[in-house]
Amino acid sequence: MGPVVVAPDMTVEIGVILPTSTPDPANPIVGDVRASARFAEEAGLDSVWSTDHLVASAPMLDSTAVLATAAAVTDRIKIGYNVLLLSLRPVAWAAKQVSTLQILSGNRLVLGVGTGNPAHGDVAWRASGLSYDDRGARTDAALAVLPDLIAGKTAVVENGVEVAIAPGAAVPPIVVAGNGKRALRRVARFADGWASIGLSPSEVAAGLAEIGRPAVKATIVAPAVGDDPKAAAELLAQYEAAGVERVILAPTGADFRRDYEFAAAIKAAS
Repeated sequence: MGPVVVAPDMTVEIGVILPTSTPDPANPIVGDVRASARFAEEAGLDSVWSTDHLVASAPMLDSTAVLATAAAVTDRIKIGYNVLLLSLRPVAWAAKQVSTLQILSGNRLVLGVGTGNPAHGDVAWRASGLSYDDRGARTDAALAVLPDLIAGKTAVVENGVEVAIAPGAAVPPIVVAGNGKRALRRVARFADGWASIGLSPSEVAAGLAEIGRPAVKATIVAPAVGDDPKAAAELLAQYEAAGVERVILAPTGADFRRDYEFAAAIKAAS
């Protein structure tokens, strides 16, 4: 079965995760990024996403290389970090990668930012010579200067160094992930959007109320949409009413075509 081409008539965007990792270490999903990105675009989906880590609990490709590859073989679809771990990188390097992706993709990047899932442990930070316990503070410090760095403006980074990154680029939407109090404060202070995993519509509404900024919309990763496209579309309408602008559907296995066709069928049922 080929891609299901649908009209972009649904307000809530539907994204899918590229085959670059898996939550199940026993069943790694590392597939063809070029084919999957092209297939998602041909199916009429709105965005493709790459997970990010240095040392995860399962095999995982480098997110920036993945998104550059996806951008190179597509023309319309958005590309996104789900989510970039800023605390593992010098912020100037992160800004360089983001600005380059914006230029290469024609400003199609969405920058998801997080502090790291504890399920992966702290080995990536230890391997990088960094403190795992300081990852929240490092993320806040990076977010404070990242937009200026991406835009090519001068900013003061670690150790008081003043630097400008050239060429600058358009600052992508920044979506901060997390459910804790510190994460929600981080969203309110730095972000254009808020990301969380699997929340219900009512939980989304409560979280957005706590953030307290009407302009902030939610991205929900791996919502429980079931296996009926019409019922899933009805659920997405409830998410939209709660303040969701985007859902990112989780992979169900190594067959990305099946998952992407189901995502397209949800759009067609809306």
